[in-house]
Amino acid sequence: MNIIKLGATSSTNDFLKDLLTKQFVENFTVVVAEHQTKGKGQMGAEWSVESGKNLTFSVLVRDLLLDIQAIFHLNVAVAVSIIEGLEEFAIGGLAIKWPNDILAESKKISGILIENSIKRNGEIFSIVGIGLNVNQEHFENLPKASSLYAICGRVFDKEAVMLAILRNLKRNLSLLQAKEYALLWQSYDNRLFKKGIPMPFEANNGSHFMGIIQGVTSNGKLEVLLEDDSITTFDIKEVKLLY
Repeated sequence: MNIIKLGATSSTNDFLKDLLTKQFVENFTVVVAEHQTKGKGQMGAEWSVESGKNLTFSVLVRDLLLDIQAIFHLNVAVAVSIIEGLEEFAIGGLAIKWPNDILAESKKISGILIENSIKRNGEIFSIVGIGLNVNQEHFENLPKASSLYAICGRVFDKEAVMLAILRNLKRNLSLLQAKEYALLWQSYDNRLFKKGIPMPFEANNGSHFMGIIQGVTSNGKLEVLLEDDSITTFDIKEVKLLY
């Protein structure tokens, strides 16, 4: 495993993308930074963390996905790998909040940003960006954010946590390569936050409604049972779970 360690960078995803334009980069190369100045989250949101206290790293995944329709399977494998890695440190109350936020005790501790590019020969390159709050103590004006330290009350070895996640990711990517999708989806589904529980939602037009999460489709849409007993699917940013 090739690990590139940086003191600071604008974004580990951007660093890895730039490296790909300059040289051959082997599969599963990891870029980790002590500080990101322009970390990104889903849909252009900012991922801001305290310098030196948390994990921000990106992983190159190539020679794996052969079909653009299979891209959400990678999201599933990454989310499950983070949880399985954290379970090795006895972190309780872990869950996946659709589509790929990782929660502990109902608070966000980790986010995932996967950026895909298709080469002329059809090969799909994926850069998997992971942000994980590890030893940060305070989250000003972020009532739904937390860290491993805040949850468990102890300082964690960041590198040990990252290596545990990477070990699980490598194993789960092997399952993905073997098209063992069912195993990964079962793990994802079992850990889906608030699945099967009546919950309030907010649509992107501001309206509120009640629904029950049924699961997630293979292309990443959220399935919700509505009060009229119909099941509707929602894309990212079309609906927000209120909790």
